[in-house]
Amino acid sequence: MYEASFSGVLKTILIILLVYFGLKILFRLLGPLLLKYFMKKMGKKFQDQFNQYQQPSQEKKGKVSIDKKPRKGSKSNKNVGEYIDYEEID
Repeated sequence: MYEASFSGVLKTILIILLVYFGLKILFRLLGPLLLKYFMKKMGKKFQDQFNQYQQPSQEKKGKVSIDKKPRKGSKSNKNVGEYIDYEEID
């Protein structure tokens, strides 16, 4: 069987710590840049959506268009269910 030597364990721990602190420093430097990029991208998306709803319609002023006529005598559905009487309990 294999035995773990003290120097092998020490090297492994050292590599893990170096990778951890290296990534920590890297994220600390690149994190704000990534955040700024994504915020700019989302801001542009929201601005485009806002501008889409703010643009005036292409129809001329004063022109009236009717899509369809309303139905005459629309009936409501009286068969919606059974009425249940209840009491409030204090």
